[in-house]
Amino acid sequence: MGVFVFLPLVLPLTAWPIARLAAQHLHPRTATRMLTWVAAVMAVCSTVCLGLVMVVGTATLPGNPLPDGWSDPEVREAVPYDEVVGKAAIPALCGVLLACARTLWRHVRTRRRAHRALDGLPDTEVAVLPDGAPYAYALPGTGPRRDRVVVTTALLDHLDPAERRALFAHERAHLAARHHRFLLAVRLAAHANPFLRPLHTAVSYAAERWADEEAARTVGDRRTVATAIGKAALASRAGGPPLPAFAAPGPVPRRVAALLAPAPATGPWPEVFTSAGLAAWGAAAGTAASAMSSANAAVTLFWILRTATPL
Repeated sequence: MGVFVFLPLVLPLTAWPIARLAAQHLHPRTATRMLTWVAAVMAVCSTVCLGLVMVVGTATLPGNPLPDGWSDPEVREAVPYDEVVGKAAIPALCGVLLACARTLWRHVRTRRRAHRALDGLPDTEVAVLPDGAPYAYALPGTGPRRDRVVVTTALLDHLDPAERRALFAHERAHLAARHHRFLLAVRLAAHANPFLRPLHTAVSYAAERWADEEAARTVGDRRTVATAIGKAALASRAGGPPLPAFAAPGPVPRRVAALLAPAPATGPWPEVFTSAGLAAWGAAAGTAASAMSSANAAVTLFWILRTATPL
């Protein structure tokens, strides 16, 4: 395995420049999908290689569950290992698994609580809460419960009819594109490897921009959407409660500025020698290298384990 087993653990360091370029130069839909896949693949590879480091580094420690064949000197020479790194990988891997499980549990619990809070209201696509705090969010369905747009009367009072349509179109775009899944995936990836946190931030922003563009296309007026977003943000900041994790509003000034500019182009895969191309091809290359490195380490370990273990 050699150094390849450690490569997927550090390759996510490239996430910061990739996220920055992608958010600035790619269409929000493309950036959301690409960065989510990059984060997911790199997180899986990082976790797999962390497990391999743990297995290899602790193979000769007393009480390990591996076969006795691993203690053979020839096997130990064929597999580079470091007991200190292997021991350190144990709490690291446990921390990753615990953080991911906790995030999944909180995500499901929050969605269920949000749906239960709507019990008693008409079962319509838009749920209007008689609340004095101004806020709105898209609530994905769970089990037999349908997707719903949640908005309070206080926020509706701040918007005129055209801006209300823009707000509803924005939230419906979140539900139609299943943005909560992208956000959950990058959140789990950030727990698996802290170097992937820039991708979490970038995907959160790109998903909001994606919904903004879909709302602008539906309403037919980019300025109306920008005004609705600005008013909703100002009103929510004045007295709204914390929103669920799947309803984060993103950096509003950047979103408004993007809506006041021309619509982003939705062309083919960008050329290499452009800013967008550097982001896209750099992400693809880093992801491929991470996947190949972890696959090489895993396959090598499998064959050594099979050879060292008597049937």
